[in-house]
Amino acid sequence: MTDDAMQNQRYFLKDSIRKTIDFSQTDQSRGIKAPDLEKGRSPDQTIIPLPKKEEWASVKDVTVCSAIESRESRRIYSGHTIQLDELSFLLWATQGVRRRMDAGHALRTVPSAGCRHSFETYLVIFNVEGLSEGIYRYLPVGHSLVFQGSPEGLAEKITDASFGQSFIGRSAAVFVWTTIPYRMEWRYEMAAHRVIAMDAGHVCQNLYLACEAIDSGTCAIGAFDQEKMDRLTGVDGTDEFVIYMAPVGKISPG
Repeated sequence: MTDDAMQNQRYFLKDSIRKTIDFSQTDQSRGIKAPDLEKGRSPDQTIIPLPKKEEWASVKDVTVCSAIESRESRRIYSGHTIQLDELSFLLWATQGVRRRMDAGHALRTVPSAGCRHSFETYLVIFNVEGLSEGIYRYLPVGHSLVFQGSPEGLAEKITDASFGQSFIGRSAAVFVWTTIPYRMEWRYEMAAHRVIAMDAGHVCQNLYLACEAIDSGTCAIGAFDQEKMDRLTGVDGTDEFVIYMAPVGKISPG
């Protein structure tokens, strides 16, 4: 890579671009309606309600200190089933809605620049109580799942799409986060993309910590075949695309 190309890549990490933007001309400032909090669904899609907080019988009460101290990337899973209340807890911990403010804004369990929350959460399910193998999408407003489909050879396909990282296909579930950049661009224009990357880190760290409360582990995945993962999740690759992944599985004690 040439020095100029490297400097251009480094520029993405800086906030210098903010000084070049006329924020009076963003879509927010021009009075354009904020993007919706979550993607819509077709009427024929199956909705699966998730257990509510008071029903999380399988979730242990761990301290923040112990969760931080124990957290590590885990690639070996026991093969035991993740319970539905445990999955519900992980989804709440990573993208749960605490309070809806209006049609385009909600306070969640993770921080996001300008309360914009550009992510959608897809789940590749292999071994979760009460859910058949397939791809699902989280609906944070109603705390439920929508079934997207069940492609044949799902474990092989996601392994191939992650450059042969076979432990992903041996997990109980894979969290796949996509971004819809316009949710952030609506407010920040060209300064949106740097903070989308920051927000992804907030979400995945919460997953790491939450896994400690259900005797499970995860491993952040930043290396994957972009086009294959976009096709697998059924997104267009332009206005929505995969940005981050993390498999989750039960760990053996000791």
